[in-house]
Amino acid sequence: MVVMTPRESWADEHLDLFEKRVDERFERIDERFDRVDERFDRFEKSVDERFEAVDKRLDRMDDDIRELRQAVARMSESMNRNFIALAMLVVAAVVFF
Repeated sequence: MVVMTPRESWADEHLDLFEKRVDERFERIDERFDRVDERFDRFEKSVDERFEAVDKRLDRMDDDIRELRQAVARMSESMNRNFIALAMLVVAAVVFF
């Protein structure tokens, strides 16, 4: 009959050591993931700030475009009035001269 006690003790010690090493490595992995999470948080904050700045710029551009449209509409109205006045002058010149 073969006695396995020394081998079992050896295996238990190695399994304990293996478990300890696995735990240590997972702790290091957890730390690395924590650092990655922090980097993503900083990146996300940076992206949010940049989008806010872009939104503000787009709002200002919307205001500028609105003002330009109003200016073009006023110019168009003015040109229409001036064209009508010029047409009336031409008609008056033809009729009276």
